[in-house]
Amino acid sequence: MIRNLRFYKTDKAEWFVDLPEWDGDTEDLQMIQGADEWLDLLCNGADEIKLDISNEPFEPASFLTLIRLGEENLGGGANYFLETYQNKKVDLKIWLCEVAHFTFGEYPQRIYFAKA
Repeated sequence: MIRNLRFYKTDKAEWFVDLPEWDGDTEDLQMIQGADEWLDLLCNGADEIKLDISNEPFEPASFLTLIRLGEENLGGGANYFLETYQNKKVDLKIWLCEVAHFTFGEYPQRIYFAKA
């Protein structure tokens, strides 16, 4: 299933995902440790971007690959890698917190994404 998510940048240049159904702390929705760099790469200077994301391939999606699950004592989550984007080598490591697990019901081997 493809899901459309909105990401926005605050006045402090911090990225967050807009996830109204999240009942945890708002700070959990902040995109950090590479996820902010990923969004900066995709947004072309904008303060907001909408992405279609899925744990199943779709056209014309790029993808993040799971490297390893995070250690619970270090915040949990999962570490992903973006090797290329738009035929350019990126080599970006990205940490995604439990919000990714909440969104997919798991930490998928690949997270497919494309600008909506």
